Amino acid sequence: MDNPVEVFYRLWRHAENEIVEFKKAETGFDIDELGKYFSALSNEANLRERDFGWIVFGVREKGHEITGTSFKDGEMALNKLKQDMSQHTTDNLIFREIIPVEVEGKRVLLFQVPASPRNMVMCWKGIPYGRDGDSLKPLNQAKQDAIRRQSPIPDWTAQLVDCATLEDLDELALATARVMFKKVHASHIPGEEIDSWTPEEFLSHSLMMRDGRLTRAAILLLGKPLALQKIHPAVARITWTLQDENEIVVDYEHFTIPFILTVDKVLGKIRNMTMRELPGGTLFPDTMKQYDDYTIREALHNCIAHQDYTLQQRIVFVEGPDWLYYGNGGSFIPGTIEKALEHKGPQLHYRNECLCRGMFNFNMIDTVGRGIKKIYTEQRSRFFPMPDYEIDNEKRTVGVTIYGKMIDEKYTSLLKREASLSLKECIWLDAVQKHRPITKEAAKHLRGKGLIEGRHPHYMISLTVAKLTRQVGHYTKEQGLAKDALKKLALQLAHNAGKMGFKRMDAFDALQHSLPLGSSRDEKLRYIGRLLVELAHDGLISKSVTGKVWMITDKGELDLKS
Repeated sequence: MDNPVEVFYRLWRHAENEIVEFKKAETGFDIDELGKYFSALSNEANLRERDFGWIVFGVREKGHEITGTSFKDGEMALNKLKQDMSQHTTDNLIFREIIPVEVEGKRVLLFQVPASPRNMVMCWKGIPYGRDGDSLKPLNQAKQDAIRRQSPIPDWTAQLVDCATLEDLDELALATARVMFKKVHASHIPGEEIDSWTPEEFLSHSLMMRDGRLTRAAILLLGKPLALQKIHPAVARITWTLQDENEIVVDYEHFTIPFILTVDKVLGKIRNMTMRELPGGTLFPDTMKQYDDYTIREALHNCIAHQDYTLQQRIVFVEGPDWLYYGNGGSFIPGTIEKALEHKGPQLHYRNECLCRGMFNFNMIDTVGRGIKKIYTEQRSRFFPMPDYEIDNEKRTVGVTIYGKMIDEKYTSLLKREASLSLKECIWLDAVQKHRPITKEAAKHLRGKGLIEGRHPHYMISLTVAKLTRQVGHYTKEQGLAKDALKKLALQLAHNAGKMGFKRMDAFDALQHSLPLGSSRDEKLRYIGRLLVELAHDGLISKSVTGKVWMITDKGELDLKS
């Protein structure tokens, strides 16, 4: 991105229009109003075929006087704003960036609003908005129809490669494809008939050839490495990297087409250890591999099938000590992982329809939309943490981490004990064990079933569950010491400090490890500050004459001895 100050001045010099909005917003600003502007500018940017629009805080609408703004000061406040707003936008899309800029000694905020995805109207709380001159109004039906009628992006993998011939295809890849095709279609096409087809007939039946010419999908799945020159500048590479526990690369290798053969070579690099002590700490006579074969293969096939080859990016496959990370370029078509899991039946649209049909014909993927859901289900059946998807539809990247070990024994024990938990409940509980945010609706549901406790955003597996799974010790560590015990520790600190007194940071050093896990440093500091004020209110400690340190009182000494 260009220098933020230069970006600001380019916007500042031009009049406000349908994709740029200036707001004074010196202090507070209605979040609901901001959401409406996000929807409006996102839709208008789409209609004008622009990548994004801008909302600028700290500039008066009329005259463009730079006033500055204190709206949501600090990175944490801005990140929370994005998180809160994403719950009310279409597909949870939100600002591409929020950039604080200092101009003339004043703080200005630049909100970069992405254009709504092709064929998709951006809504705020279910209502699409647009601009009508200076006014903000619900988007009229004509504009909504114009967005929804946008022609789909042509399937890059279906394009014909004029200069490619059968000589560009790998013989082993072609033979493997024929064997897999017979397996997939055994119920309605006799194997003898498939064997009788010429190479051209076989490729036509498998949709890799049209009108006697090969598709780009055929080059990706079946082509010799040198055939990559014929689909240049597309990148068809998978890079495997091995990292140690410090995330230092200790080995790597690059792989290329034909992908129908490459997948086995890549997966052959994984050090899929045999586990003899299974999750939960119970020994069984049977053993299992660290990673499920279906899961690791499906995840890599998904990267190949859904990669946006026009971005000229490689597929990334990173192996850690107890996790696997897969990454590819391209927006996530369903929008969110929740939609992918909840959708019933086949996906309505694929970026690479031709490539996906070919991979289906060669038994590499299915096209009934169950792959991701099955990955989650397999992890649940192994009592391992759920996959972590990282979806950035604006930067057009998708990544997933598959875990090969347990993180929180309480979660593992709960899965083993409560077989009736739904997949959605397991995913929510998985977020709790990883100390990640969940929605208010999810928290209400889990609390209602007695599975979690705590206050937003620091939920934890409940004491009831901890008792059932014999994990009270771990629960107590997560919960932190009771307030009375913390007060005793603070009084002991005051007694030890004597007349020298102690500061709040001394109390933080003494008490921080006795506070609930998952609390941030600032939250712990605020809690300790309130605790010291309570002790002073009870007459157990007092401030020094200078007001810089706390000291124990005679009453505090007596209380400590009691």
